[in-house]
Amino acid sequence: MDRQIRKVVIVLMVMFFILFAKLNDLQVVRADKLATAPGNTRAITRDFNRERGVIQTADGAIVAQSLPVDDEFERLRTYPEGALFAHISGYFSFTYGTEGVERTYNKDLAGRTAALSKPTDILSDRTRTGTVVLTLTKSLQQVAKDALGNRTGAVVALNPTDGAVLAMWSNPSFDPNPLAVHDQKAVQSSYTSLTADAGKPMLPRAFRRSYAPGSTFKVVTAAAALERRPELAMKAYPSLRQLDLPQTTTDLPNFGGSSCGGTLPDLLRVSCNTGFAQLGLDMGAESLAGEADDFGFNQKPPLDLPATATSTFPGVDTFRQDQPALAKSAIGQQDVAATPLQMALVAAGVGNGGVIMKPHVMAEVRDSEGGVVRTYQPEQWLKAMEPQNAAALRDMMITVVNNGTASRAAVPGVQVAAKTGTAQTVGDNSHAWLLAFAPAVQPTVAVAVIVESQPGLGDTVTGGRIAAPIAQAVLKAALGTP
Repeated sequence: MDRQIRKVVIVLMVMFFILFAKLNDLQVVRADKLATAPGNTRAITRDFNRERGVIQTADGAIVAQSLPVDDEFERLRTYPEGALFAHISGYFSFTYGTEGVERTYNKDLAGRTAALSKPTDILSDRTRTGTVVLTLTKSLQQVAKDALGNRTGAVVALNPTDGAVLAMWSNPSFDPNPLAVHDQKAVQSSYTSLTADAGKPMLPRAFRRSYAPGSTFKVVTAAAALERRPELAMKAYPSLRQLDLPQTTTDLPNFGGSSCGGTLPDLLRVSCNTGFAQLGLDMGAESLAGEADDFGFNQKPPLDLPATATSTFPGVDTFRQDQPALAKSAIGQQDVAATPLQMALVAAGVGNGGVIMKPHVMAEVRDSEGGVVRTYQPEQWLKAMEPQNAAALRDMMITVVNNGTASRAAVPGVQVAAKTGTAQTVGDNSHAWLLAFAPAVQPTVAVAVIVESQPGLGDTVTGGRIAAPIAQAVLKAALGTP
């Protein structure tokens, strides 16, 4: 009998410890993750019945606010700017939870942080909320939207010195207002319609979709030569129309069948495929992959928005038996993939002396009285290059604007540094790219632009012709030039 009792006691103790461990896992270890999960409506239910703070731009435009209504929830979340900031603000939905800034800064908006609460609030009925002020401005966001027009793609502009996102527009976008209404059938209908849309309007292409970066990746390849194989930066490559790739009978041509060659500045100025492909082969996979990692590839950028995509560069082992893949990767093709945010960070890193700052959309949080309770503190993310090498690459990118493929990105009275890109996709379609920063010395803005799937492979669909004027418009507005 004693043995049976001991067995029962042991079983009960084991069950108790399992239950104890599970409760600790749910209430402590995974508490924050579960609380902020998109489908967790319990937190939304709690927050729906209380006041919620405003999201506003740096120039004072209201992006999100809560208005009193006569129903069971008492307050309705509205988005006065509609689609213009939808991918940044996200939405606050009883049915589908939160997204964007509404999710990242939910505790601030709901007034549930220590900085926003006061001991005297316990004795009163007052509910304090936080106002989240963005780094973005409505004026620059509107310029990015207008410049891209009805074309599918994205524009990212940020400050290289502190990582502040100045504009981040993806087209198509969507109106978040229908997802916040209190009629749940209407919400479900709107959500179903948005998710079924072939254009994927709910997808923030700027930071959640990656593309072949094409020749804009040659900035990283050039950086690898300067940082890791400086003797190759001085090498004069022969003028060729096409490069005979090793291990295959296939040749790699230059754009439009042109001939080009020379040293690294010459190759970058005209975006020479044969020269950069051979440069990649000469450097080897370790140098190229290592520099890509230094610029943030294969890492998730620490942007303060949910689900940022990781840009990718293949591992070294990929190229051991596939040298043609290495040559194509050196010009941003093959399996190289980058988000517009990542390429904006590449431009920012070169412009900022080789240092890439953490990107962020939150500038500050204010309390109910308008007092600042928290300010974003700029922080270094990566060191991609030594300052002297970044300066040398910057000078090369200046020649791309002054006497190369990015002339349409030039801003009168301000020196711009840039790199174009045209990435061939499925069939005869191309993505048109451009990355830039200005002023070239001590820049205050870095830009990346992609225009998706332009039909054809000729001069009319290049990054220099399609993406450069968009970048120029954003640079002009950010710099305040006429």
